[in-house]
Amino acid sequence: MRREHWNRKYAEAESLWSTTPNRFLVAETFQLEPGRALDLACGEGRNARWLAARGWTVTGVDFSDVAIARARELAAREHLAIDFVCADLLDYEPEPDGFDLVLVLYLQLPAIERRVVLERAAAALGEGGTLLLVGHDLTNVTDGVGGPSDPDLLYTPADIVAELGGALEVEKAERVLRDVADAERPAIDALVRARRLGLERPVGE
Repeated sequence: MRREHWNRKYAEAESLWSTTPNRFLVAETFQLEPGRALDLACGEGRNARWLAARGWTVTGVDFSDVAIARARELAAREHLAIDFVCADLLDYEPEPDGFDLVLVLYLQLPAIERRVVLERAAAALGEGGTLLLVGHDLTNVTDGVGGPSDPDLLYTPADIVAELGGALEVEKAERVLRDVADAERPAIDALVRARRLGLERPVGE
Protein backbone atom coordinates (compact mmCIF):
# COMPACT_ATOMS: atom_id res chain seq x y z
CA MET A 1 0.00 0.00 0.00
CA ARG A 2 2.82 2.39 0.81
CA ARG A 3 4.50 1.62 -2.51
CA GLU A 4 1.30 2.42 -4.40
CA HIS A 5 0.95 5.68 -2.48
CA TRP A 6 4.47 6.80 -3.35
CA ASN A 7 4.20 5.65 -6.95
CA ARG A 8 1.15 7.91 -7.33
CA LYS A 9 2.97 10.85 -5.75
CA TYR A 10 5.98 10.44 -8.02
CA ALA A 11 3.80 9.93 -11.11
CA GLU A 12 1.78 13.08 -10.42
CA ALA A 13 4.81 15.40 -10.31
CA GLU A 14 7.57 16.09 -12.81
CA SER A 15 9.96 16.28 -9.86
CA LEU A 16 8.62 15.46 -6.40
CA TRP A 17 11.65 16.80 -4.54
CA SER A 18 14.28 19.43 -5.18
CA THR A 19 16.79 18.61 -7.90
CA THR A 20 19.67 19.83 -5.71
CA PRO A 21 21.29 17.62 -3.06
CA ASN A 22 20.17 17.77 0.54
CA ARG A 23 21.97 20.60 2.31
CA PHE A 24 22.93 18.46 5.29
CA LEU A 25 24.38 15.78 3.04
CA VAL A 26 26.61 18.38 1.42
CA ALA A 27 27.69 19.92 4.73
CA GLU A 28 28.41 16.60 6.45
CA THR A 29 30.14 14.69 3.63
CA PHE A 30 31.91 17.12 1.29
CA GLN A 31 35.23 16.53 3.05
CA LEU A 32 35.02 12.74 2.85
CA GLU A 33 37.23 10.90 0.39
CA PRO A 34 35.03 9.33 -2.31
CA GLY A 35 34.45 5.59 -1.99
CA ARG A 36 31.39 3.36 -2.09
CA ALA A 37 28.10 4.93 -1.02
CA LEU A 38 24.68 3.45 -0.32
CA ASP A 39 21.63 5.75 -0.49
CA LEU A 40 18.66 4.10 1.23
CA ALA A 41 15.25 5.53 0.23
CA CYS A 42 16.95 7.38 -2.61
CA GLY A 43 13.76 8.58 -4.32
CA GLU A 44 14.54 10.22 -7.66
CA GLY A 45 18.26 10.02 -6.92
CA ARG A 46 19.21 13.64 -6.36
CA ASN A 47 21.65 12.80 -3.56
CA ALA A 48 23.00 9.72 -5.34
CA ARG A 49 23.69 11.79 -8.44
CA TRP A 50 25.50 14.47 -6.44
CA LEU A 51 27.74 11.86 -4.87
CA ALA A 52 28.40 10.13 -8.20
CA ALA A 53 29.37 13.44 -9.78
CA ARG A 54 31.94 13.85 -7.00
CA GLY A 55 33.53 10.49 -7.75
CA TRP A 56 31.62 8.13 -5.45
CA THR A 57 30.52 4.68 -6.59
CA VAL A 58 26.86 4.78 -5.62
CA THR A 59 24.05 2.31 -5.05
CA GLY A 60 20.59 3.85 -4.58
CA VAL A 61 17.64 1.85 -3.24
CA ASP A 62 13.94 2.74 -3.16
CA PHE A 63 10.72 0.73 -3.22
CA SER A 64 8.98 3.03 -5.72
CA ASP A 65 9.57 1.69 -9.22
CA VAL A 66 8.37 5.04 -10.60
CA ALA A 67 11.05 6.89 -8.62
CA ILE A 68 13.74 4.38 -9.59
CA ALA A 69 12.85 4.66 -13.28
CA ARG A 70 13.11 8.43 -13.06
CA ALA A 71 16.39 8.21 -11.15
CA ARG A 72 17.88 5.98 -13.85
CA GLU A 73 16.71 8.34 -16.58
CA LEU A 74 18.20 11.40 -14.87
CA ALA A 75 21.50 9.63 -14.16
CA ALA A 76 21.76 8.52 -17.79
CA ARG A 77 21.05 12.07 -18.93
CA GLU A 78 23.91 13.30 -16.74
CA HIS A 79 26.20 10.44 -17.86
CA LEU A 80 26.48 9.07 -14.32
CA ALA A 81 26.88 5.35 -13.64
CA ILE A 82 24.74 4.60 -10.58
CA ASP A 83 23.33 1.24 -9.54
CA PHE A 84 19.66 1.93 -8.76
CA VAL A 85 17.79 -0.93 -7.10
CA CYS A 86 14.03 -1.18 -6.67
CA ALA A 87 13.47 -2.92 -3.34
CA ASP A 88 11.60 -2.57 -0.07
CA LEU A 89 14.12 -1.65 2.63
CA LEU A 90 12.46 -4.10 5.01
CA ASP A 91 13.51 -6.89 2.63
CA TYR A 92 16.72 -5.41 1.23
CA GLU A 93 19.95 -6.61 2.84
CA PRO A 94 22.98 -4.60 1.71
CA GLU A 95 26.43 -6.10 1.41
CA PRO A 96 27.97 -6.32 4.92
CA ASP A 97 31.10 -4.21 5.49
CA GLY A 98 30.78 -3.00 1.90
CA PHE A 99 30.31 0.78 2.01
CA ASP A 100 32.21 3.89 3.06
CA LEU A 101 29.06 5.98 3.37
CA VAL A 102 25.45 5.01 4.06
CA LEU A 103 22.65 7.58 3.82
CA VAL A 104 19.25 7.32 5.49
CA LEU A 105 17.58 10.62 4.60
CA TYR A 106 13.94 11.30 5.45
CA LEU A 107 12.97 7.67 5.77
CA GLN A 108 9.98 7.92 8.13
CA LEU A 109 8.98 4.45 9.29
CA PRO A 110 7.33 3.09 12.43
CA ALA A 111 9.97 2.60 15.11
CA ILE A 112 10.02 -1.20 14.90
CA GLU A 113 10.65 -1.06 11.13
CA ARG A 114 13.16 1.77 11.41
CA ARG A 115 15.30 -0.32 13.76
CA VAL A 116 15.54 -3.09 11.16
CA VAL A 117 16.77 -0.65 8.52
CA LEU A 118 19.23 1.01 10.91
CA GLU A 119 20.72 -2.31 11.97
CA ARG A 120 21.35 -3.27 8.35
CA ALA A 121 22.63 0.21 7.50
CA ALA A 122 25.19 0.03 10.30
CA ALA A 123 26.26 -3.48 9.27
CA ALA A 124 26.75 -2.29 5.68
CA LEU A 125 29.53 0.08 6.72
CA GLY A 126 33.11 -0.92 6.28
CA GLU A 127 35.84 0.07 8.71
CA GLY A 128 35.92 3.86 9.05
CA GLY A 129 32.64 4.22 7.17
CA THR A 130 30.12 6.97 7.93
CA LEU A 131 26.38 6.72 8.52
CA LEU A 132 24.40 9.91 7.96
CA LEU A 133 20.76 9.99 9.02
CA VAL A 134 18.50 13.02 8.65
CA GLY A 135 14.75 13.03 9.15
CA HIS A 136 11.75 14.88 10.54
CA ASP A 137 12.20 15.39 14.27
CA LEU A 138 9.45 14.61 16.77
CA THR A 139 9.16 18.30 17.72
CA ASN A 140 8.46 19.24 14.11
CA VAL A 141 4.77 18.38 14.62
CA THR A 142 4.24 21.19 17.11
CA ASP A 143 7.10 23.60 16.48
CA GLY A 144 8.09 23.09 12.84
CA VAL A 145 6.42 22.76 9.47
CA GLY A 146 5.69 19.97 6.97
CA GLY A 147 6.49 16.29 7.31
CA PRO A 148 4.38 13.49 8.82
CA SER A 149 2.02 14.18 11.71
CA ASP A 150 2.08 10.61 13.10
CA PRO A 151 4.48 10.65 16.09
CA ASP A 152 5.46 7.01 15.52
CA LEU A 153 7.01 8.02 12.19
CA LEU A 154 9.12 10.70 13.87
CA TYR A 155 12.09 10.54 16.22
CA THR A 156 14.67 12.54 18.10
CA PRO A 157 18.46 12.37 17.74
CA ALA A 158 18.54 10.56 21.09
CA ASP A 159 16.11 7.93 19.76
CA ILE A 160 18.44 7.17 16.84
CA VAL A 161 21.52 6.99 19.05
CA ALA A 162 19.71 4.53 21.32
CA GLU A 163 18.56 2.43 18.37
CA LEU A 164 22.11 2.20 17.02
CA GLY A 165 22.89 0.56 20.35
CA GLY A 166 26.60 1.30 20.39
CA ALA A 167 27.23 -0.32 17.02
CA LEU A 168 28.85 2.90 15.79
CA GLU A 169 30.72 5.83 17.29
CA VAL A 170 28.33 8.79 17.24
CA GLU A 171 30.07 11.95 16.04
CA LYS A 172 27.04 14.25 15.95
CA ALA A 173 23.45 13.98 17.19
CA GLU A 174 21.44 17.16 17.15
CA ARG A 175 18.33 18.97 16.01
CA VAL A 176 18.83 21.17 12.97
CA LEU A 177 16.60 23.81 11.36
CA ARG A 178 15.73 23.80 7.67
CA ASP A 179 14.14 26.77 5.91
CA VAL A 180 11.01 25.94 3.92
CA ALA A 181 9.79 28.14 1.08
CA ASP A 182 6.69 30.23 1.91
CA ALA A 183 6.66 28.98 5.51
CA GLU A 184 6.69 31.31 8.51
CA ARG A 185 8.98 29.04 10.49
CA PRO A 186 11.64 26.44 9.69
CA ALA A 187 11.25 22.68 9.72
CA ILE A 188 12.98 20.81 12.54
CA ASP A 189 15.07 17.80 11.57
CA ALA A 190 17.03 15.22 13.54
CA LEU A 191 20.59 14.71 12.32
CA VAL A 192 22.88 11.88 13.38
CA ARG A 193 26.32 11.21 11.95
CA ALA A 194 28.16 8.12 13.16
CA ARG A 195 31.26 6.22 12.19
CA ARG A 196 32.21 2.58 12.25
CA LEU A 197 35.57 1.99 13.86
CA GLY A 198 37.76 -1.10 13.55
CA LEU A 199 35.85 -4.26 12.69
CA GLU A 200 35.89 -7.07 15.18
CA ARG A 201 38.07 -9.99 14.17
CA PRO A 202 37.75 -13.58 15.42
CA VAL A 203 40.30 -14.49 18.10
CA GLY A 204 43.42 -15.89 16.49
CA GLU A 205 43.25 -13.94 13.24
